[in-house]
Amino acid sequence: MEKSAGAIIFRKEKDHIYYLLLRYQSLGKKGVDYWGFPKGHIEGKETERETTVREVWEETGLKDIKFLDGFRYFINYRFRKEGKVVFKTVTFFVAETFTKDIKVSFEHIGYQWVKYPQAIKELSFANDLAMLKKANRFITKK
Repeated sequence: MEKSAGAIIFRKEKDHIYYLLLRYQSLGKKGVDYWGFPKGHIEGKETERETTVREVWEETGLKDIKFLDGFRYFINYRFRKEGKVVFKTVTFFVAETFTKDIKVSFEHIGYQWVKYPQAIKELSFANDLAMLKKANRFITKK
């Protein structure tokens, strides 16, 4: 079993909300890539939020994220690693940034800031789609 944490990062510009999507290269399937959100393994005695702050910084260079209290979403899935099936739980938060420039890590092959309708079109996984829909409702009600 593996545990990770991450965030749906957004920024506001004028009257629009933009979501940060990172381009991942699939580890399991060569030549396949997909859009997703920053996340990573919980290390040592880190809290989920501490992991999220570290991972967002490592993967995007963002240091000014501000968590919106009241949103916590869990994604569970299985994948193969070294011939074994691994069960993974990822806890996601929602966080705002005021920084537009991103410095993607070696783990990613790109990024984009997109409005909600475009983000829905870009995401491949049902878990990510359901999470973004819930997060967007949460953010727009604030």
